[in-house]
This record gives sequence, structure tokens and C-alpha cells, in this order.
Amino acid sequence: MKVINLLVGGPTANYPADLTQRAGDWVGADRGALRLVQRGITPKMVVGDFDSIDQQEFATVKAAFEGSVIVKPDQDHTDTQLAVKSIFERYAPDELHIYGATGGRLDHLLANVWLVLDPFFRRWAPKIKLIDRQNTVQYFLPGEYQLEKEADKRYLAFVPLMPMHLTLPDELYQLAAAHNDYPISWASNEFVGTSGHLSFDQGVLAVIQSCDAQPTD
Repeated sequence: MKVINLLVGGPTANYPADLTQRAGDWVGADRGALRLVQRGITPKMVVGDFDSIDQQEFATVKAAFEGSVIVKPDQDHTDTQLAVKSIFERYAPDELHIYGATGGRLDHLLANVWLVLDPFFRRWAPKIKLIDRQNTVQYFLPGEYQLEKEADKRYLAFVPLMPMHLTLPDELYQLAAAHNDYPISWASNEFVGTSGHLSFDQGVLAVIQSCDAQPTD
């Protein structure tokens, strides 16, 4: 399976502890490119308008690799959107794992979570995951699916992003064709065992596997 990892500009405190050991090639968006280089990771592509790093930092990024530099031509798209588009068009990965997309500014968080609602990006929704220290967000298009539990996660949330009828037949808290007219988070559900099933008829569904934060003291 071909995996591409994308690091965007969110707070480093939200990174998984094993970020640098994640399998797959890396792409950096704006400040994410600098953070990859600082961690000894050579990205195969960097993307953005680079307004969050200075000229010396940008020179450091360019000197660290020989791949593509894609400069965002306008403000109609976010750095993350341009990176996602460029990754799928150039590399056609089976999965795209996005890091640094959570925490910090709420407008950035919402733009990242809602990215797959844009019809242009929706075709890639099932291949995209947002990953941080506590959460994995994955997206589904209408159909029937089996979910596998991540070993370090306890909780499940089902988030209809568009109107749909959602069925959860074998989770701890079940639903039978429950209709939602607006986005809602069916939060704090759990697996019964190591897998579960879901089905829905239309729209886009986000599923979040999460764990409680570990104490820092």
C-alpha cells in the first residue's frame, strides 16, 4: 500500500510521539516543510505560499532536498488544499495521512476537517486520514463498512457531515437508520470487540477513533 504523509502547520504538541517513524514518503506544507527538515526528514515535495517562514528558513528547506517546490499562486485555496491536490495528482497514493491539521486556530481546524466536503476533494475522501496524538479521523462515502479498532484508542465518534440515515449495528451504542439533517457528533461510542460495522445512504461521514490525553506531569 502506498502511503504519503503530509505535515501542515499546526502545533507540534499535537504530533504523535512516533511521528518521525511513520512509514511512507513525506510532503510538507508551508511551516510543515521546515518542521520536517528540522526533524531530519527529507520531503519529496513542499507546497505553500510560505508566509509563515522567513527567507532564511525557506532557503534551509530548499537546500535540504531536490524535490518539487510548489508555490501557492493565490489565496483561493489553503496550503493544505493545494498540498492534497498536488499529492493525489502527482503520486496517486492509496492513503494520505495528514499531520499538524488539528489544534491551534479553529478556522484552520474547520478548513481541514471540512476539506472533503468540497466536491473536488470528495472523490479522495476515503483515502484521507487526519492523525494527531489522540485522534484518527477517517472519511467514508455512502455504503457498508467494517471498522477495525486501533489498539491505542478507546472511543468512537460518528460525525455525519451531511444529511444521511446512519446505522450502527454492533457498536456499544447502536443506531438504526438514524436520520440527521445537520452535522452532529455521535460521540463517546466504543467498539464491542476489535471491529464494528456501519452503513449509510448519502453524504459524507467522518469517523473518529480517540483516546484520553495522557498526563504531562
